[in-house]
Amino acid sequence: MRVVRRNEPGYPDSLSRLADPPGLLHVLGDVPVGPAVAVVGSRRCTRYGATHARTMSRAIVGAGWTVVSGLARGIDTAAHLGALDGAGKTVAVLGCGVDIWYPVSNRQLGERIREQGAVVSEYEPGTEPAPWRFPARNRIIVGLSDAVVVVEAAERSGALITARLAMEHGIDVFAVPGDLERETSRGTNRLIADGAHPIVSPGEVVEMLERVIGPAASVDGAVSEPRLNGPMFVHEVAAVMGITIGEASRRVSEWELAGLVRLHSGMVEPVT
Repeated sequence: MRVVRRNEPGYPDSLSRLADPPGLLHVLGDVPVGPAVAVVGSRRCTRYGATHARTMSRAIVGAGWTVVSGLARGIDTAAHLGALDGAGKTVAVLGCGVDIWYPVSNRQLGERIREQGAVVSEYEPGTEPAPWRFPARNRIIVGLSDAVVVVEAAERSGALITARLAMEHGIDVFAVPGDLERETSRGTNRLIADGAHPIVSPGEVVEMLERVIGPAASVDGAVSEPRLNGPMFVHEVAAVMGITIGEASRRVSEWELAGLVRLHSGMVEPVT
């Protein structure tokens, strides 16, 4: 564990846009540099919500962005798993000390996140979780993110606090619509009615995020890193990244020009 303090190297610059940024962060792992997208929602999610959170997060990291969430049960867990599925970067922001896994059942997930990103908290090690700490934690999720995606949330969900904070800070909010009769979709449907961008597929979330925060590669001018698990056809790349085949073809061309992949017998092969 290391401690990064405000105005010191390693402290995320994006947190400075908050009205009350944390004075320091306790960090396990390394906070990724570059655009990030928060994926949040209900702890008591349905299979519908968990599935969409996971596939959309996989598409988000496939496009080169980092997924930020809170390691809670439900949508947060699905979001982190989706990022890990796509071999991408993810950050978990805790409402307790970084030496306390909450919920305990997510300990193994937290260790995996530590290896592929970071686990962070403003609270001292040993600090136990408490209900009032989680809304405070949500502002850090917002501060680390360039956009917020709410997948499933009831009318009194903590995810709506995250969404409202994002709107107050001028950060775009996206929401997945759901059944009008389902309690866990009433919050997301209300967000859409209040101006959040509706999204209905992994490909659409990538396209819309690129419009509002720009391609991940635009941060430093570099081509985003391909995340391929061995040789794949272009349509398989599109499926894994949650984008259209046309968009996948464009990215494959960029990767090939950058020397990151080669085409062989119609397949895209990573260059090692």
